[in-house]
Amino acid sequence: MKRSKHRASKDDGKGQDEPAILETEDMRMPDPDTISLASVTAVTTNVSNKRSKPDIKIEPSAGRPVDFQVSVTVIEARQLVGLNMDPVVCVEIGDEKKYTSMKESTNCPYYNEYFVFDFHVPPDVMFDKILKVSVIHSKNLLRSGTLVGSFKLDVGTVYTQPEHQFFHKWATLCDPDDITAGCKGYVKCDIAVVAKGDTIKTPHKANETDEDDIEGNLLLPEDVPAERQWARFYVKIYRAEGLPKMNTSIMANVKKAFIGENKDLVDPYVQVQFAGQKGKTSIQKSSYEPIWNEQIVFTEQFPPLCRRMKVQIRDSDKVNDVAIGTHFIDLQKIANDGDKGFLPTLGPAWANMYGSTRSYTLMDEYQDLNEGLGEGVSFRARLLISLSVEILDTSSPEVMSSTEVQVEGIPNISDNATGKIEEFFLFGCFLEATMIDRKIGDKPINFEVTIGNYGSEVDTPTKPKTKKKKGGDGDDEESELIHGSSDEEVDDGGDMTSVSTTPPMKPVITDRNYFHLPYFERKPCIYIKSWWQDQRRRLYNANIMDRIADKLEDGLNDVQEIIKTEKAYPERRLRGALEELSNGCSTFVTLANNDQNQAGKTKLDRERLKLCMQELENIGQQAKNMRSQVKKSNVKDKIKLAQNFLHKLRFLSDEPQHSVPDIYIWMISNNKRIAYARVPSKDILFSSVDEETGKDCGKVQTIFFKLPGKKSFGPAGWTVQAKTELYLWLGLNRQRKDYLSGLPNGFEENKAVKGPGIHSSPPISLMYTMKQIFQLRVHMYQARSLFAADSTGLSDPFARVFFSTHSQVTEVLNETLCPTWDQLLVFDNVELYGEAGELRDDPPIIVIEIYDQDTVGKADFMGRTFAKPITKMSDEHYGPPRFPPQLEYYQIYRGNGTAGEMLAAFELLQIGPAGKADLPQIDGPSDFDRGPILPVPIGIRPVLSKYRIEVLFWGLRDLKRVNLAQVDRPRVDIECAGKGVQSALIQNYKKNPNFSTLVKWFEVDLPENELLHPPLNIRVVDCRAFGRYTLVGSNAVTSLRKFIYRPSDKSVSNWSDMEEVVIHTEPEPAVKKTETVVKLDSASDAVVKVEMPDDEKGGKGKKKRKKGEEVEEEELDESMLDWWSKYFAYIKTTKKILKAQEAEAEEKEDFDSGEGTKKKRGKGNKNKAMPGPGVPEKKKQKIEELKMYNRELEYEFDTFEGWLHTFNLYRGKCSDDADVEQNAADEDRLIGKFKGSLCIYKVPASDDVSREMGFDSNMGMFQNIPHNDPINVLVRVYVVRATELHPADINGKADPYIAIKLGKTEIKDKENYISKQLNPVFGKSFDIEATLPMDSTLTVSIYDWDLVGTDDLIGETKIDLENRFYSKHRATCGLSTSYSIHGYNVWRDPMKPTQILAKLCKDGKMDPPQYGPGGRVKVANRVYTGPTEIEDENGLKKQTDEHLALAVLNRWDDMPRIGCKLVPEHVETRSLLNPDKPGMEQGRIELWVDMFPKDMPAPGPAIDISPRKPKKFELRVIVWNTDEVVLEDDDIFTGEKSSDIFVRGWLKGQQEDKQDTDVHYHSLTGEGNFNWRFIYPFDYLQAEEKIVISKKESMFSWDETEYKIPARLNLQVWDADHFSADDFLGAIELDLNRFPRGAKTAKQCSIDMVINEQDMPMVNIFKQKRIKGWWPFVARDENDELEITGKVEAELQLLTGEEAEKSPVGEGRNEPDPLEKPNRPDTTFLWFLSPLKAIRHLICNQYKWLVIKIVLALMLLAIIALFLYSMPGYMAKKLLGV
Repeated sequence: MKRSKHRASKDDGKGQDEPAILETEDMRMPDPDTISLASVTAVTTNVSNKRSKPDIKIEPSAGRPVDFQVSVTVIEARQLVGLNMDPVVCVEIGDEKKYTSMKESTNCPYYNEYFVFDFHVPPDVMFDKILKVSVIHSKNLLRSGTLVGSFKLDVGTVYTQPEHQFFHKWATLCDPDDITAGCKGYVKCDIAVVAKGDTIKTPHKANETDEDDIEGNLLLPEDVPAERQWARFYVKIYRAEGLPKMNTSIMANVKKAFIGENKDLVDPYVQVQFAGQKGKTSIQKSSYEPIWNEQIVFTEQFPPLCRRMKVQIRDSDKVNDVAIGTHFIDLQKIANDGDKGFLPTLGPAWANMYGSTRSYTLMDEYQDLNEGLGEGVSFRARLLISLSVEILDTSSPEVMSSTEVQVEGIPNISDNATGKIEEFFLFGCFLEATMIDRKIGDKPINFEVTIGNYGSEVDTPTKPKTKKKKGGDGDDEESELIHGSSDEEVDDGGDMTSVSTTPPMKPVITDRNYFHLPYFERKPCIYIKSWWQDQRRRLYNANIMDRIADKLEDGLNDVQEIIKTEKAYPERRLRGALEELSNGCSTFVTLANNDQNQAGKTKLDRERLKLCMQELENIGQQAKNMRSQVKKSNVKDKIKLAQNFLHKLRFLSDEPQHSVPDIYIWMISNNKRIAYARVPSKDILFSSVDEETGKDCGKVQTIFFKLPGKKSFGPAGWTVQAKTELYLWLGLNRQRKDYLSGLPNGFEENKAVKGPGIHSSPPISLMYTMKQIFQLRVHMYQARSLFAADSTGLSDPFARVFFSTHSQVTEVLNETLCPTWDQLLVFDNVELYGEAGELRDDPPIIVIEIYDQDTVGKADFMGRTFAKPITKMSDEHYGPPRFPPQLEYYQIYRGNGTAGEMLAAFELLQIGPAGKADLPQIDGPSDFDRGPILPVPIGIRPVLSKYRIEVLFWGLRDLKRVNLAQVDRPRVDIECAGKGVQSALIQNYKKNPNFSTLVKWFEVDLPENELLHPPLNIRVVDCRAFGRYTLVGSNAVTSLRKFIYRPSDKSVSNWSDMEEVVIHTEPEPAVKKTETVVKLDSASDAVVKVEMPDDEKGGKGKKKRKKGEEVEEEELDESMLDWWSKYFAYIKTTKKILKAQEAEAEEKEDFDSGEGTKKKRGKGNKNKAMPGPGVPEKKKQKIEELKMYNRELEYEFDTFEGWLHTFNLYRGKCSDDADVEQNAADEDRLIGKFKGSLCIYKVPASDDVSREMGFDSNMGMFQNIPHNDPINVLVRVYVVRATELHPADINGKADPYIAIKLGKTEIKDKENYISKQLNPVFGKSFDIEATLPMDSTLTVSIYDWDLVGTDDLIGETKIDLENRFYSKHRATCGLSTSYSIHGYNVWRDPMKPTQILAKLCKDGKMDPPQYGPGGRVKVANRVYTGPTEIEDENGLKKQTDEHLALAVLNRWDDMPRIGCKLVPEHVETRSLLNPDKPGMEQGRIELWVDMFPKDMPAPGPAIDISPRKPKKFELRVIVWNTDEVVLEDDDIFTGEKSSDIFVRGWLKGQQEDKQDTDVHYHSLTGEGNFNWRFIYPFDYLQAEEKIVISKKESMFSWDETEYKIPARLNLQVWDADHFSADDFLGAIELDLNRFPRGAKTAKQCSIDMVINEQDMPMVNIFKQKRIKGWWPFVARDENDELEITGKVEAELQLLTGEEAEKSPVGEGRNEPDPLEKPNRPDTTFLWFLSPLKAIRHLICNQYKWLVIKIVLALMLLAIIALFLYSMPGYMAKKLLGV
């Protein structure tokens, strides 16, 4: 067994020889499924563990701005809280707001309005933006309106959803000022977030009733519960330290002069932003170590839909506040929503903040970094914070109901709460500094290393005594403790001063571009002591998990590499990776368990530990189980599962609570900071337990320095500023004894101090006494898919190879993206320091950079890759298995994007005592024309064989101008591996762009290994006058594999002898369903057929209950059906299938592949379409359907490239900020297309090819290809509709119309624009005559009509008609599912199915179809059965074979050898793109294209697909009575409750046509009698169940806008007031398609009819036509609960427009057909109209006894008064006796 089979890419080292031996033993083992293989990758495996793996991607991806588009469709709102409101929905993202129109007096408005927001910001900024949907009541120009409720989430939450969107979901509204109030209503919306290059698939828009289940479709991510509770988020801010000095010395002196003292010139405060709200602490004046002790309290729903909290220290300033540093808290990382989960919690812990450099300047160019944009380049400060969450009980009275942010004081925190302070020691040694950019090469250079503020020149914290303040008040006791503890293990070495910078040194030239520092044997060192809280455990746990994840990632990369290079046994490597994973997980559990140290442990530490242990235990268990299931067949699926493990591990290992800050290394030239590198402290942290040690601790790592901030974006930042080989070690000072052990051996230490304590002080430099001499051989073979750096679209590439301080270049190859250098570069006398053995196992890396040579100016950088050489020591034998090395592909990176691949091999050979004589021979130059350049030697270069490449030259298309001149006489040159062929010259490109000679060939030597095949270059040149040539464009075919000819299998070609297979294309009598299906797709066919009888039995009953289907369902009148019937029938079926899929999710077998469902769907329909003989005839006939593809047809039929391929030709430079893949899709660079094909085979070819009959030797392998003469074609384009167009006008709408361009023909359908519509239905067809190949690209555009100025392009789509015309899938005219000669499903194609079938058989060299009696047809070895009768217009039946032929065509993909899926009758959905906004979809268009050759019979007239005209209806509503209406008014005199009732009604969307009954005054019981008729004429689209309204949007509108609105009747009951506004009492909304049947009596009418709609019997007025009953009026009470406020007896009658004209009626109680007056009691009058009556009523009825009592009392009073009055006189008379 060959060793090479198991070598994944880039493997080396003796550590891999053992597995090879093991494998040979494995072969004897009985069960190969149990073998697992350990790692075999090179750059990733370190045998001696002295070196770390370098990171290739240099550019930070975070801060670069990207295009984003957020689209929000506000569909409708429901259950809004409030009485009779006029709601407006406001959508707000960041600072942008957009409003819908206002809907009057409704609690459930329907909008269907679409908004688009465009952004160009970095992703982090975008995802933190808050998207807020709020409903505002009665907003107008003068008043801002009152907020009903709002809903908010961040954009990142939307982006993490599947397909980056929420579709048709309900957002729950809450009132931020009153959290006790509960839900304020729901808004249904679609929200999608698209970044450039994303494609979004929209689920099919169907009728909306399924989504009426609000609770089941809430706008929330999957794992968020529907009921979100309110919670308090407490962010406690304790103190900060290490703030940068914010003053310059000048400023300080000026201030000192004025104030007389030198204060700290910074006034810090902390600002926290969360969920769109901000909170600030107080400002601590003039303090570099401020103490706040305050908490900021946010009230937000939990779980919050905003993922990050932003904590910023800011400097308060009168002019503008600036950020000092920013820290983000990711709530997902500090909480766990599992069963044993925990609420978000954090700290108290120090948060390290990073940002711009600390040296103060007035204008800080890196200020963005302090705001948290991009990677910080220096430590700024650290802040002590904690966070906790408390779920509120909103029912308790103490709870504050507002969500305003509060700031409160908190007690101080104890000093040791964040952990015990320990002394840390950081050691670093610079072994090499090379690749220093030449711009800075002339000044001395030094490096500065800092950890926090330690080591910084600007503000170094001094002695340990002041240092104690870092964690406490500097108690002497504590400082002694620290010193005492450190003395135990290591002598502290007295007051050891830190050395944080290397001595300045002048660089030396390496080559034209780079310099290096001449360190040679003297390597400078740095060391720093620092004091931090000891929270190493956090880092240790993260390190263990990172190690597990790194191993898993390497393993998965290996597996993918093995699969890619088609080496054997990828499953063994995957098993090995899973085994490592499960072992790693169990190690973690044991190690993490051991930690008992509780000092400074926070709640989050404990909870995270539990979580990590639980998760890793699970992962380990799953990995173990998965390992036993891995088979060769399922490797790819299992890789996907393993990727999930990897994501989870990476997520868990990211520690949210910081401890020791990261280390920064700055390269300083002449006291100017040039470039930096950042090393996470955990990566170099030491632990006595191996697994816990950081991955780079005590190892030599290669670090590339980069420019700070925005400078690092784009090409400027991609050049390496410097490459260092750096050794770092960080640990506790007392663990110091082994800090040098990882260095390459063979050095002596060089100390700074002499005298006592010397043994423990660290060295300031190392002197290497051991050095080895090597020769490096670099075998540069070729590269492919490089970056196009020149305006021609090509490059002149050469490679520069760096190793240690040496560099060499390959030769420059002109004008190619796929250079084959075939060159050996020899580096002699390379000196490497260290022991020989270590260097053998772990050599330094080689850097290869690829440049584009320019005649003027310096070479452009095109990409970079790394490699490790395979090393041979002088005493080793040069031979297998390791030598000679094999060529391998290395991925080239440019910034973060990939930029091609390089094929090369590298070997490092030690020069022993005998000198170079021992080295293997280099064969001298074999071809003298290359001069001194050495080719790659024979053992390494690939083994070549002779191949023949045949090229089919078909034609050139869409060539644009080159240098302003049109291309006139183009030619195609094909080149591969130095050989090539030229096409015939096209004499006049305009007249005929096809080639006259179709096939040419050339022979070439190619490697036997297909993976090493060189690319094939296609170039188009234009032959100008005087023998000049101009390059038009080029394309490199990087992979030739799909063009390699592989002879077909013998056994298949013998298919005609196989047994017959019978296929029934119609349902048999419903007895033995399943047995009728033989062999083919038995599962899917059978499923459908079994369901059939079921459908017949239960169909009727079910349909009544289901929502109103089209009226057509009732009686299928052929004359009523049209093309749209098929369109809507498909939508309905799709929805049913989706429902069935959800219901039958467990029966996965059929549904797993999308194909299964498609087939099932298709066949089901065909079966149901034609009732079989056994089925009773009265069964409902099924409407035919067409297929709807929700993306471009090309996707479904592999771009229609069967034998004709399209190669895009490019010209011009690639743009810098994109991947090579993105550049390939770049429209600007596309200059045209070459159509043709390739066929590659070894020479001599097998004989059986030429034996086939009719073999044309001129055509080579391209037999049976049609001629490429021009063909006249009638192209018929049907445009159905467009959806979600990007708004083009200021009002957020567009006025779209269609424009079609094909060749010279241009049609602009400007006069038929559709006003103010983003989802226009066009329903138009256009006929264009065209000539292929000249007119092969059809462009369908949508323009926005403007009254003034030019019309704007919204978007366009381009269709290649030629590929469709010649495709084997027959995309000229789609096949319908059944054949009929009249009616809505009439056959469109001029060729009948029998003719098409005969032609296909003839083209495929098969016998013609044989039609037998009894409806049978035999094609090849298959027999199909089906009906043979057809009805004509007059109902006469005729015999025909067309049904049979069509049945065969619809199953053509089952045919052996030549079968393929034929394009069915369809509508395709295409993305609309705008050249100004590349990669961002501007909407979608639904269309299809038919093509008919002119030399065939002419097709019939185009099908009429004009939009269905809405049908006129009239709804008559008679309000008979009301009952139990709530009584609102108090009588002025009597205080009695009464109401003056009237009823108002309107159809949704037609508020202006609202009608009121007369008033029933003074109802004392809530009863009202009206006998009043409302009349509502409306236009209705039955298929869409929408009312169509056309009205002007405003008085300034140019024309009417069409709205489609659900058919809903609103009835409201009101209390009439004369002097104040009428009072709203209650309402009900009835969806005319589906509303509860009215109760027979008022008693039976209950609130359940509104609340529990789903349990009520439903009716559809469009089917029922007339209905009478009682319905409840409802409104919300103070507690937002629905309550019943009245009942209405009404009668609804629906008439069509014609019926209404025939029997007119009057409104109210008017003629014709007047209603009788209601019999109202005589209390219903008004007192001021008949006062006497009122008084009589008052006195007689209600106050009779009271009046009598009052009269009696008055009489009594009168008597007493008279008595008192007359008494004195009377007495006098008596006394005097007068």
